[in-house]
Order: sequence, then structure tokens, then C-alpha cells
Amino acid sequence: MDDGNSPKKTITLFSLIMMIFTAIFGFANTTVAYEQMGLASILWYVFAAVFFFLPVGFMMAEYGSAFNEAKGGIYSWIDGAVGAKWAFIGTFMWLASWEVWLVSTSSKVWIPLSTMFAGHDTTQTWSMFGLSATQVIGILAALWIVFVTYTATQGMDKIAKVSNFGGIMMIVLQVLFFVLSVAVLFMSGFHTAEPIHGLDTFIHSANPAFASPIGMVSFIVYAIFAYGGMESVGGVTDSMKNPKKDFPRGVLISAIAITVLYSLTILCWAMSANWNSVVSKGNVNLGNITYVMMSNLGYTFGTHIGLGSAAAITLGEWLARFTGFDMFILYMGAFFVLIYSPLKSFVLGTPKDFWPAKVTKLNKHGMPAYAMWVQAIIVIVLILIVDMGGKNAKALYNVLTLMANVSTTVPYLFLVGAYPFFNLNKDIEKPYLFYKNKKAMWTVTTIVFLVLAFAIIFTVLQPIMEGAYTDALWTLIGPVVFGLVGFILYDRYERKHGKKAARVSAEATK
Repeated sequence: MDDGNSPKKTITLFSLIMMIFTAIFGFANTTVAYEQMGLASILWYVFAAVFFFLPVGFMMAEYGSAFNEAKGGIYSWIDGAVGAKWAFIGTFMWLASWEVWLVSTSSKVWIPLSTMFAGHDTTQTWSMFGLSATQVIGILAALWIVFVTYTATQGMDKIAKVSNFGGIMMIVLQVLFFVLSVAVLFMSGFHTAEPIHGLDTFIHSANPAFASPIGMVSFIVYAIFAYGGMESVGGVTDSMKNPKKDFPRGVLISAIAITVLYSLTILCWAMSANWNSVVSKGNVNLGNITYVMMSNLGYTFGTHIGLGSAAAITLGEWLARFTGFDMFILYMGAFFVLIYSPLKSFVLGTPKDFWPAKVTKLNKHGMPAYAMWVQAIIVIVLILIVDMGGKNAKALYNVLTLMANVSTTVPYLFLVGAYPFFNLNKDIEKPYLFYKNKKAMWTVTTIVFLVLAFAIIFTVLQPIMEGAYTDALWTLIGPVVFGLVGFILYDRYERKHGKKAARVSAEATK
């Protein structure tokens, strides 16, 4: 597939689990869930896990184990199941949406960093040399992409180390959060800050905005999307020491642990945060809610151990600072995985003669450095256009974000839809097989496919229900445009190479 060096076998089971956690688990997702639905969010997170995350995780464990030496990750999985054309189109859509994620999140990463130093978000005051705060953030975001790309091109071991550190910091944050929450519960005489009135508390939203059927369904879709990202680590199997056993183990351990962690974390928020007195305040928004609630946890713990009001507030501020530092490290871990794995899956999974030789060539560290720097240039140009270009540029950013909303999830339809063909294909060696019963396999695949399709359709319809017809149009156009571009590119390749293109599937999955 390339003329360079093969990736080094540096990824252990622990490293894989940490990569999956940094790519999927979001501590901030739990505070958003609590803000939108209160304790009722637990039910829908469990629903999303049972009908989407866990069954898809089992499928990916099978895919990764079967194609354990494939360089193309998700591309190789779809290719091996239903062929190169569908793999190319689906993976192109998926890659395009992750590029938009890189553009948007490279600016958001500075919020937790500023919170670490100031105790709250100060990014809107970062003006210098006559540049506005938005322009300064844009320059920092561009430099961030350069830093992450350069470090990632130095080898898979660098990505693994950052992901390991990010995962460890996530564990530290979770342990600290659980210890303080349980301590608050114990010292309050086992009375939660958010009153629990039987099952009703876990069914009906504390937030009136999400009490309607439409609001509830929109949250279910949010919960499903919160579990996204597992497929992004599919591109590291050829860098693992024992992929046949460790990849399915890592996926299954991570899937179960993330499901349990999300539910327990949301439950623990009720121990320190009363929804009406803490969450529903006018100065609380989705951008700062995590730091507000962690600061409140520190303040509540401080008052329970006898600190004065000023000391308790200070303790809360330092807890918010630590959370900011931790979130920054988690962002870093996610960036190192996502700046490499999606691109690598697409570039090294596709036919090698689709690209110029230098695109697929690996450097001495086993990384597609040229392709990664091309990606970095594209992302940086988009960042600078968005952050330096005024209102028209902001409109472009909003359009790109809307176009990526569904495009991130549509490839799951390809993965799930292709799974029965993969499962029934006796020519593919499957070291690990979870769905052994064919009737159960078809039932689970159908349910997951319908749940995904429903989530995607609702995401398109929701702006229409709210009267935002332009947003709905761009949300729909996104996967159509990305899919059409993918189809045109592959069709051109197919016309150019004729029958040879029909034989690339076998080669791409080797």
C-alpha cells in the first residue's frame, strides 16, 4: 500500500481502551444531559446504549478482529463486506465530517485552558496586536493544528502516549468527582440536592423545554450521537501488538464501561446540584455548565466539611480550574487520535493507485505524513477563513457545521447495513464472532439500523419543526453533497482503471 515503513506494533490493550475513551467519552456530555433532562437523561442514555452503542460495539469488535491487519479501518470493514465503491463513498462522508470537527473544536479547546488559569472562560477577552478575540483564537487554533499534526507524524507511540495520559486524567477526574459526590451525599444524611420522587424523576425531564415529545426525541438523538466515535479507532488495528484478541476485548470493555460511567455520573450530579437553583440560572449555558457544576460541587463539599463561604467558593474555583486542565488534556487526546485515524483509514484503505505515491507513502515513523500535512493545510485555511473573515465567514462555518451534523452518523448506516453480508461471508476469517445466531443477528441489525435511520431523519426534520428551513436544507445537503463527491471521485477512478477497480477490495483489506 506504500513504499515506506510499516506501522510499529506499539498499541497495547490499555492504550486502545484509553484511545476509545478519549475519542468517545465526554465528561461534559453528562452535564449537558443533566441540564437538558435532569435525572431522566439516564433512561435515554441507557436506551441509546442498548439499541445503538453496545450492539454496534459488538459489530465493530468483529470487524476489527477479522480485518486485524488492514490499514484502512472503517474503509476496510465496509470494503470487505459490500465492496470498494460503498466503502469509498461512506468513508469519504465520514472523513469530511471529521474535518469539520477539527475546524470547530480547534477553537473550543482554548475554553478549558482559559478556565484552568482564570477559573472561568476568558477567551472572549483575548485581544492583542489590534486583533479581536475571535481572530486571536483563530491564530491559536491554526497553531494548535500544526502542533498536533507535527507531533502525530512522529509516530503511533506519540499518539498512544498522549491518549494514555488523556485517559488517565479522565480516570483521575472521574474518581475525584465520584469521591466528592459520595462524600457530599454521606455528609448530607443521604439527601440528594435534586429531590428524587420515585420513578417519575427518572422519566420526566426537570427542564420544561425538554418535557414535550419533540424535546424528548431530540434528546434521544443527542444521547445516540454522544456514543459516536468508536469507528475512529478502527485504523489502529495494524499498529496493535495482538489485534485479533485485544481489539474486540478493548471495544467490549470500553463500551460497557462508558455506558455505566455515563449513567453513574449523571446520577451523581443529583447529589450536589439542584436543577432549579444551580442549573437553571440565567448565566449558565452549554459552554460553561461543566465548570459551573464542578465549582458548585467543590463549594457544596466545602460547606459540608465546615469551610466558610469564601473558602468554599475558592475550593469550588480550584476544582473548576482542575476540570479545565483535565478537559484540555482530554481534548488533546481526542485530537491526536482524530487527526490521524480517520485520514489514515481513508488514504491507506483506498486503492493505492487512486493517489499520487507520496500521499500513501509512510515516513520513517510509519505515518502518512504527507497526507496529514495536506489535511492540516486544508483545516488551517478553513479555520482562518472562518475566524478572520467576518459575518460571511461565520455563515460559512454554520453551513459546514450543519452539513456535518448528519454526515458523521450516516457511515454507521453503511457499517450496520453491511454487517449481515460480513457475518454471512464464510470466506472471511472471523477470530471473534459475537452474533452467532443468525436470527438474532438479523433482528439486532434491523433494530439498530432503524434507530440510526430515525435519529438521522429526525435531525433533518427538527429544524423544519422549528421553522429553520435553511438549516434543515443544509443539514440534508451535507451527506448528499459529501456522498455525491465521493461517488464522482470513485466513478472517475473506476472509469480510468476499468476492471482493475473491481479487484481492489481484496487488496485494500490485506
